[in-house]
This record gives sequence, structure tokens and C-alpha cells, in this order.
Amino acid sequence: MNYWRVVLAARRLSLRPGTFAAYAPRRRLQSSLAHVAESSSQHVPPPPETTRADEFSNEPLPQYRKLVRTGVLRGDDHQTRIIQKLQDLHDKLVHYHPPRIPPPPAPSLFSRIRSSLDESFRINTDPIAPPPNAPKGLYLYGDVGTGKTMLMDLFYSTLPAGIKRKRRVHFHAFMIDVHKRIHAVKASAGNAGDPILPVARDLANEASVLCFDEFQVTDIADAMILRRLLESLLNFGVVCVMTSNRHPDDLYKNGIQRSSFIPTIELLKTQFEVTDLDSGTDYRRMARAASSIKPYHHPLSSQTIKTIDSIFDSLTQSERVVQNRKLQIWGRTLLIPASTSNVAKFTFQELCGNPLSAADYLEITRVFGTVFLLDVWKMGVDRKDLARRFITFIDACYESKTRLFITSEVPIYQVFAGEPEKTEGMSDHMRGVMDDLGLSPDLVGKSSMFTGEEEIFAFARACSRLVQMESKEWAETAGMGAVGATDESNN
Repeated sequence: MNYWRVVLAARRLSLRPGTFAAYAPRRRLQSSLAHVAESSSQHVPPPPETTRADEFSNEPLPQYRKLVRTGVLRGDDHQTRIIQKLQDLHDKLVHYHPPRIPPPPAPSLFSRIRSSLDESFRINTDPIAPPPNAPKGLYLYGDVGTGKTMLMDLFYSTLPAGIKRKRRVHFHAFMIDVHKRIHAVKASAGNAGDPILPVARDLANEASVLCFDEFQVTDIADAMILRRLLESLLNFGVVCVMTSNRHPDDLYKNGIQRSSFIPTIELLKTQFEVTDLDSGTDYRRMARAASSIKPYHHPLSSQTIKTIDSIFDSLTQSERVVQNRKLQIWGRTLLIPASTSNVAKFTFQELCGNPLSAADYLEITRVFGTVFLLDVWKMGVDRKDLARRFITFIDACYESKTRLFITSEVPIYQVFAGEPEKTEGMSDHMRGVMDDLGLSPDLVGKSSMFTGEEEIFAFARACSRLVQMESKEWAETAGMGAVGATDESNN
């Protein structure tokens, strides 16, 4: 059943006519969208009127009109209405002066004594009120392929010149950063106070406008801190713009202790303008020239192996391939089985069969511009750990604009369709996680977070992204942002 849900979701994406050219994240807007969409059988509205002032105006709506006029994008009435919302927020930000962030209060001797005796007494919870003139943020949601990342980067690249402190970040990477900061606060202050407020204060000092791409909640640890974090950021005057695949009401649906997450949902619905991006158009499935070197190869035949070996050899011929290169991540050492300075090769077991995190995958794609992932398994919902890691890795490659080559025994749409395997109870790792969270096996068993639904939803997105990676434009620019491994990495 899960297999057919994936196939239907992915094929629905492939059959939806497109009006936007494929979009490549983390690149300058002009270069990332510098390919002209071919004509479509559906009616295309005429390009919006472009004035001479639009040529020199660095604002969302004029820039959008310019891209449509020059043929980089195609006119879309629904998308124009969304751009207008971005323009309205842009206009408000022109006149917005973020408040000065108050420094953390210096605890008195009495407060230090009291906090050491009473963990519930928090020295860092000084009351803060949101500035009355702060513009309301935007929460843009829609299915995969609705142009969310393009809209986000268009808005970010045209922020008013007066906004000096700004940050655009993938939500995965943002939460990794947040947890790292929380850990540092706890390490320095112990249990004397709430770590969320000082973390939010630091984030607000770094950016008065925060843009989150791919906002999603699948982790109970994230769910428990998001309300306080977002509320504190808003109180410090930070304006947030988010993109997500889901309406706030559908976030963390049926998740563990979801009742504790409801206040976060209400916060999103009241403090943000929630906007649906779905218009029946998948912007990644535009007619475009396919790359001569595809990222996904199947089945695992001798010809497939020969093709992949040939690609790997051609990309590494000028360098020595290092075995088990050491990559330092958060004080840990991750071994890269085979790599040069810019190319890494893993088997599926090595990359997804081991307990690696989003932070590990983001670091791998930050260092290596090209990654080979060999022998991808056919997975069932009983292998959710493997499925989640595989999906997270695809997301990291997409966000980092990494060139990716995959081999598998089955087509991409069948990877997430293996027959369930018999398991002998719960793993020790899962029991440890549950103990840390104070959860019982019965509670976990009742949560749909462990039924494969989230994996199916995310896998459809991964399929759509792999489709985009087949484009000629992606192949021509992928891998350029990697920093590269050094000889020191192997010391």
C-alpha cells in the first residue's frame, strides 16, 4: 500500500504541467534561474507590464516582472499574487527599525543562591514584549515543486538595504545550530536557567530577518522547544519568513505528545500570514533538457557498475583516491571510505546503515561537491531509520547543490517499497532514546510518526528533487560550492 502511495504521489508530480523553470538553491537568482521554459499546452498569461523603473528596482515584484519579461520565468497569476505579499512585507521592512536587543540581566547574589536551590527559578526569563511596529511574518506552504525555495530566495535577495542583519537557512541546519547553542548554554550555566531565551537573544542579535526554508517538525526534541524559541524571537523583534510543505495545523500530526505542540501551531497561525502556494503547477517538472549524465542508475547490472565506475574514474583521474579519509564533525571522526578532495564514494550501508545525523550529511555535502552512493536498498516502512537517513541525505545534497550519483536494484519510485521484515522487538538504540525522552513503548506504538506516513510524504519530495537533479542546468552548476577536503582531514 505504501508503495502505491509513493508512486501515485510522485507520478502526480510528474504529470502536473509546469510554468516555472527549475530552480537551483543557494545561487544568485539570475544564474540559478537562467534557463528559459519551453512552451506549454496550457494557456500562459501575458507577461506583466514592466516599467523602466523595474529595471533598476531591487524589490520582489519588479524583479519578478523583469524575470518574466526576459523569459527566465513564465507568467503565473497565482504566483504573482504571492509575490505581491512578499512585496507588501518588503515595503513594511523599508520603514522598520528593529529594536535594540536588551543585554542579559546580571544575576544578583540572591538570584544565584535561589537558582541553585530551586531549578524552577530562571534568571534569564526577563519579561519581553514584542515591538508594536514589527511587521507580521509570512508562512508559505505548498506541495513539493510549488516554487517555495524560488520565492524565498527572491525575497531574501531583494531585502531592503537597511536590513543589515539577515539570515537565510534551511530549517534542518537551523535546528542543528539551535541545539548546539542550547548545549553550550547548559554546559556553561548548568540547570540554573532557561537556555532558550539566551539562544534566542543571540540569534536576534545576528539577524533581524530570518528566512527558513523547508520548515517541518518530525522530532519531539524540536517540537518541545519551538514555541518558546519562536515566541522569544518575535519578542526580540525578529521578522520571520518560512516555507513549508504543510499547513500549520498539519505539522507534527499525530506526533508524540502533540498536545504540547499545539501552542506552537496557534502561534504560527496568529503571528504569521499563512499563505497556500498550491496552484496545480509543479515548477520542477518544466520541459527542460535532461543531463547526459543522470544521477540515478538502475538496475545493479554489470553495465550500470561499469558506467558508474567510468564516471568516478573520470572525475578523480587527476587525484589520488584516499581510503578512509578522516572528517571531523562536532568533535567526532567520520571515515569517508573513498574520496579525493572533492569527490566521495559510499555504499548505502556505509552512509545510511550507520547512525548518522543531518549534521553529518550537511558536513559531507559541504566538503565534497560530488557524492557517489552505491547499492541503495529497497526499503519497507519497517526500515524507517534507513528511509529517514536516505531522505535526509537527499535533502542535504539538494540544499548544498551537490552533484549526486546513485545506483540501486530498483527505480527510484520503488526504493521505498520493500516487504516488511520480521523484527525481534525494539532496538537498544530506540529504547535508549525513549528513556531519554521519558516515553513508554506503548506511547511510541500509538504514534503515527512510526508508521511511515512522514517518510512517504518526504520521499515524494526526494523523488521530485532527484528529478530536478537530472536537468542539464543542475549538472552544469552542481558541486561548485563545496570547500573541498584537505590533507589535514586524513591526519
